[in-house]
Amino acid sequence: MTMTGKSRGTYAKTAGRRQEILEASIEVFANHGFRNGSLREIAERVGMSQAGLLHHFSNKNELLAGVLELRDERSVALVPIDETPGIETIRGMVRAAEYNAEYAPGLVELHCVLSAEATAPEHPAHQYFVDRYTWVVSLMFEAFSNAQAAGQLREGVDPRSAARSLIALSDGLQVQWLLAPDTLDMAEELRSFLRPLFTVDF
Repeated sequence: MTMTGKSRGTYAKTAGRRQEILEASIEVFANHGFRNGSLREIAERVGMSQAGLLHHFSNKNELLAGVLELRDERSVALVPIDETPGIETIRGMVRAAEYNAEYAPGLVELHCVLSAEATAPEHPAHQYFVDRYTWVVSLMFEAFSNAQAAGQLREGVDPRSAARSLIALSDGLQVQWLLAPDTLDMAEELRSFLRPLFTVDF
């Protein structure tokens, strides 16, 4: 059974509306945090009622899950993870910093606000961030280890320590950049950290 033109149009319209809601949610959660960001304000930003918003997302936690999924989709598009992690995965971290600074400051702010809020065990995104940090440190550890096996890592560099340091630096730079964006180049700071660790250029 094929979809009719009408049903395809309805689906596209619904998907477009959901995207608008997610983009508005990024702004609201970034500005006010998850707890203080209201569904009413999100609905007003996209020109609909709160009841209309709940037609697309049944509750605030489902909306948060959608926002985090969208953020991850955009990050994965910049950091290659489909193949064996290695030097290009690490270079992808630098590309992501460049992209976020130019095109996605709202996502940077969202990450900083939510990751801080989510340290509380009762926060709905707590497990998400626990799992995310476990995954991203593991990914970077594998990338550094494979770079080491390829002879691209300098002697004496510990892959696990380097992976944790890179993630910590990346997150810390985001906070500093949000506070004073004109004084800091996140991507260049990451390159400055990485260059002494490798035998190849960044």
